[in-house]
Amino acid sequence: MMKRLFIALASVALLATSCSRQAYVFTSFNEPATAGLRMLYSQDGYKWNDFGRVFMKPEIGDQKILRDPSMVQGPDGTYHLVWTTGWKGTKGFGYASSKDLINWSPQRSIEVMKHEPSTVNVWAPEIFYDDEEKQFVIIWASTIPHRFPKGVEEESNNHRMYYVTTKDFQTFSDTKLFLDPGFSVIDAVIVKMEKGKYALVLKDNTRPNRNMKIAYSDKATGPYTGVTSAVTGVLTEGPCVVRVKDRWLMYYDAYGEKTYRALSTKDFVKFEDATSKLSIPEGHKHGTIVPVPQRVINKILKDSGQEKN
Repeated sequence: MMKRLFIALASVALLATSCSRQAYVFTSFNEPATAGLRMLYSQDGYKWNDFGRVFMKPEIGDQKILRDPSMVQGPDGTYHLVWTTGWKGTKGFGYASSKDLINWSPQRSIEVMKHEPSTVNVWAPEIFYDDEEKQFVIIWASTIPHRFPKGVEEESNNHRMYYVTTKDFQTFSDTKLFLDPGFSVIDAVIVKMEKGKYALVLKDNTRPNRNMKIAYSDKATGPYTGVTSAVTGVLTEGPCVVRVKDRWLMYYDAYGEKTYRALSTKDFVKFEDATSKLSIPEGHKHGTIVPVPQRVINKILKDSGQEKN
């Protein structure tokens, strides 16, 4: 009797540990971008599996696309997602939220550049929760022709980074310039290394560079300075960063090589190539990685009609 009770209790404890351990989801999309939101999952942050389903079909924007899905979990447990809704002619980005990553709120367009009628685009919004200021920060790239000195890019491709903040996704701050490094910049990602110490991974979008660089700040909203030389090769984009044990992994889409790559770092100064450790399903396009309890993944797998891995 006591032996059976011990085995039962041990089984319950093992199940509880399994369900509560940390895992990861990776927001994604496949081409064509009209297909909708996809996600990958992983137990270690290196080897990824596809849930094999579309979680949300794009319903807003003239072009009905969902690209560059960026997600963060707020302090109340809600997941907040933003994405690119159009290549050109848009003045905002898409937004939806979820408690379980299965059921999503109605989609909304957050019109952050409506006050700038000549804005060409709103690309790759990236969402970050600033736990020091208790607010969400959303950054994106836009081109406003003739606003900045002419560089090597055409005026319709001379991007700078902008941002808004919000606490409730109902009221937003005025749009402000986030980053002007003196060249066309897109695909920026905020990383909190420790209190009062932030790194910004950014894409130098000028020809022939189109590579990843790093800048630094003591606040999430900047200003970011000290832009480094390139830390990746050319024809790279869509960075995302996740903490795995004692290192940061910086994933990026090496579209020139038609592959996904990653760098490993402890300080965003020295980097090591971690690509050989990766396993990513073919067709995955860039998004963001979010730590989640294993039970979240188990629930999605069950909802998808799959057995637990």
